[in-house]
Amino acid sequence: MSPVLVQRQLAVLAAAVLAAVVALAVASRDDSVTEPRSALPQPAVSNVTGWYPALAGVRSRPLAGRVSGCGTLLTPKTLGVDHQVLPCGAKVFLAFHGTTVLTTVVDRGPFTPRFDFEVTPALADQLGLSGVQTIRWSFARAG
Repeated sequence: MSPVLVQRQLAVLAAAVLAAVVALAVASRDDSVTEPRSALPQPAVSNVTGWYPALAGVRSRPLAGRVSGCGTLLTPKTLGVDHQVLPCGAKVFLAFHGTTVLTTVVDRGPFTPRFDFEVTPALADQLGLSGVQTIRWSFARAG
């Protein structure tokens, strides 16, 4: 296993542990004061770490009519990302040049060591992403 892959896996593991700690802290707070809750997921970020930087590239492998490694039927309109470590169906926020989108892990990959996330062409259009760029990402949590 390459040192870069080990480092990436450790970073994702650390992010998962942090997300679990944040979830436990939120769950244990006093709910005697009711506040309106959003039905949409929110970024699961803390005041300490914020968002995570990552390299993202646009998926170049064919989409039309193929079923992904996660069981998702891929089409040219599919909005999703490929990631080697995050579980299929995981909800994540991606941010690039002022645009933030909520998306889902739809496939395993990317299959090139040049970047961490591989975004579908439709999602790349929505983000304004081309080539390989640095993005920010965060886990999503229930509102």
